[in-house]
Amino acid sequence: MGKRNIAVLLLAALLVGVFPEMNAAKVHATEATRKKLQEAEDEKKKTESELGQTKEELANLNEEKNALQGQLNALNGQLQEVSNKLEELERMIRDKEAEIAATKAELEDAKETEEWQYECMKKRIQFIYETQDYIMLEMIFSSASFADLINRSDYIEQLSEYDREKLEEYQQTKELIALAEAKLEDEREELEDYKAQVEAEKNSVSGLVSKTSTSVAGKKSEISQAESEALAYEQQLKEQEENIKQLQEKLAEEIRLSQLAAQSAWRDISEVSFAEGDRYLLANLIYCEAGGESYAGQLAVGAVVINRVLSSVYPDSVVGVIYQGGQFSPVGSGRLAAALAGGSATQSCYQAADEAMRGSTNVGNCVYFRTPIEGLNGIRIGGHIFY
Repeated sequence: MGKRNIAVLLLAALLVGVFPEMNAAKVHATEATRKKLQEAEDEKKKTESELGQTKEELANLNEEKNALQGQLNALNGQLQEVSNKLEELERMIRDKEAEIAATKAELEDAKETEEWQYECMKKRIQFIYETQDYIMLEMIFSSASFADLINRSDYIEQLSEYDREKLEEYQQTKELIALAEAKLEDEREELEDYKAQVEAEKNSVSGLVSKTSTSVAGKKSEISQAESEALAYEQQLKEQEENIKQLQEKLAEEIRLSQLAAQSAWRDISEVSFAEGDRYLLANLIYCEAGGESYAGQLAVGAVVINRVLSSVYPDSVVGVIYQGGQFSPVGSGRLAAALAGGSATQSCYQAADEAMRGSTNVGNCVYFRTPIEGLNGIRIGGHIFY
């Protein structure tokens, strides 16, 4: 067999040994994008839940407001009835007071008539008593006959009887009027008492109307606030959906790049020229991503960075890979910059960086890692899964 054929066979064996593991693993997006997408979807679910709760609260508030409005309408109707009743009572009291005033006037007239009749009767009796001898003689001598004398005597007696009857009549009239006045006064007092009760009822209903009106206004304010919150949640949902759409587009692009990396050419570690500072940069990135992990976890992170340097799909330098937009979260958050400024990398992080830069890998040709999520297949080391 020729040297060329042997080289071809060796290359085929190498490809069979290296790439099946890459193609067998499910290709996923970077940790940062996956994390952002998951967070965005979680935030969307939370916003949808809050929006649902707000709409439910809004429906309850509208029911409460409608119930209060119904109570308010009933109370306003009741208040109107009480007010009408109070007006009627006031009219009745005015009429009763007018009756009492008229009765008092009649009573005063009756008293004056009684006094006048009494004075007249006294004067006639006094006149008869003082002039009875003269009257008797006048009656005797002026009478044309005995019958005429009897008639004149009867007249005087009838006159006296009339006076007594009139006096008794006026006294009875006065008593009846006094009784009528007392009765009217009693009726007026009853009306006043009833009026006081109705006024108390009116005040009570007015208080309920005021309280219910305040409650209705409060519910309207709560409804307005809930509607504003619902509107804000809806706007937030639109923004989150747009953000998720953008992240999904980014995810699709990263999946495309991941698939492309698995199918593209890779350099050998011997072909890479590391720049001054690459070791320091890689060790501090390992510290930020896996400082609390085992040495195997730290080496795996370093291997992912070097795998990207070797892949033709990603930048061909450690600096280019680490600072490629949106790839490693410590870069975006500022943690890497802080670690670099403080020289935070530990001895084990430097050891892992050195080993990775020599071409060692415990994760094959994986170019991504992240915290485990459901459905993600790969190599599990510590708190990360590599794929």
